[in-house]
Amino acid sequence: MAKHALAGIFTYAEFAVCVTAFLPIMAVSSLRHRGDPTQREPGRWMRRLGRTTSRLTPLWTFEIDGEPPPDIAHSGYVVVANHESVADPFVLSWLPFDMRWVAKEELFKPPVIGWAMRWGGDIPLRRGKAESVRTMMDECERALGGGISIMMFPEGTRSKDGDLLPFKDGAFSLALRAQVPVLPIALAGTREMRPKHSRWFGKAHARARILQPIQTKGLGMDDVGLVRDQARDAIRAALPDLRSTTGFSTS
Repeated sequence: MAKHALAGIFTYAEFAVCVTAFLPIMAVSSLRHRGDPTQREPGRWMRRLGRTTSRLTPLWTFEIDGEPPPDIAHSGYVVVANHESVADPFVLSWLPFDMRWVAKEELFKPPVIGWAMRWGGDIPLRRGKAESVRTMMDECERALGGGISIMMFPEGTRSKDGDLLPFKDGAFSLALRAQVPVLPIALAGTREMRPKHSRWFGKAHARARILQPIQTKGLGMDDVGLVRDQARDAIRAALPDLRSTTGFSTS
């Protein structure tokens, strides 16, 4: 227990050092690429930050299963994943392609972390506010049109116990509006890294599995439920095998 506590303190410290070192670079990159709908370069710095901090902590290890679609480097996808922990972005930073993230507006307000998200090209959303949803959707479509993918957590919040929550329609409405594929990602192990409402880190191994894309060409807005359920079913089917190798189980 004492060993894990020391490792947790070290993890907080190295994260603070890394963020402090990366923020000036991210600010310059954001300024240089303002107006770019893809925010590709600022986003790469954000993912470098995630990979650097996760390499340095002795508590976490990550693994990526599967291959991304061959055209994802220059074609936009709506990427969706289950949401188990604040550690999810760290494992997703190891995915081998660029994305812009949609996140709740409150995360952009605190200093340091909020600055990193804004300068990394993430897209804020004020939940329950129609104008914010429209602004977010317009910016996401602009990014997809520029050839970069959008990352969303369709559960809308972290699961308390690891059970998959119902998926909201937003990500799938976006994919149908933009006529781009949906790419499901299944995550396991991150809940043990940082359980919801916990202030401490846990020692764990996390895995992300890239699943088969779901095509939307030719589908209309009446098909939102169909695409949503296909994505949720694909993630749900992948979780038992992933969790069997990360030590996670549900009753």
